[in-house]
Amino acid sequence: MNFPEFFAAVPRLIAHDPLAELLGAGDGLIEYGYADVVRLAGHSCPTVAGAYLMTHRALATLYPDGRPQRGGVRVELAAAVGDGTAGVTGSVAGLLTGAAGDGGFKGLAGKYARRNLLQFGAAIEGELRFTRLDSGASVITTYHPGIVPPLPEMQALMPAVLSGTASAAERSEFGRLWQVRVKRLLIDHFDDPALVVCHLS
Repeated sequence: MNFPEFFAAVPRLIAHDPLAELLGAGDGLIEYGYADVVRLAGHSCPTVAGAYLMTHRALATLYPDGRPQRGGVRVELAAAVGDGTAGVTGSVAGLLTGAAGDGGFKGLAGKYARRNLLQFGAAIEGELRFTRLDSGASVITTYHPGIVPPLPEMQALMPAVLSGTASAAERSEFGRLWQVRVKRLLIDHFDDPALVVCHLS
């Protein structure tokens, strides 16, 4: 798949996975970029971008002096698993943190477990809570994509695109304009504290 060029300009995340290191997958350092979460989700949209941004910001806050420890963070979502785009957000956060639900890795000799580290329907004042298993430190994140609204030109094309009456040129332009918004979220507003609110809990 040929991705838009801006994907490569989005700041990347490097985490240390002690299980990967133990089992011989190099030094355990795993590098993720936005293209990786797009491959997971199968598309690029404000929700996928927001999940990447919230997880990136949360891990930077929880591990200010070192690499985030993949498999060492519990992720809780306020939304139920079947609500809206909660499943997409949870999948992206799970990829980057290693947190998994009921089907996750159960561990080795009581260590390295990933199962039940990803939970939905949590009673939290925000969208996601990330908690370090070693220290108990946690942060809550909330995403506000409305500060970067879609372009009017894209909205004008949407009815024809969704109804299947748009021309090939109109569909192409719709996709281009859709990614313009995603680019603004990920590039222009990557460090914007109004886009992703992150605070210790």
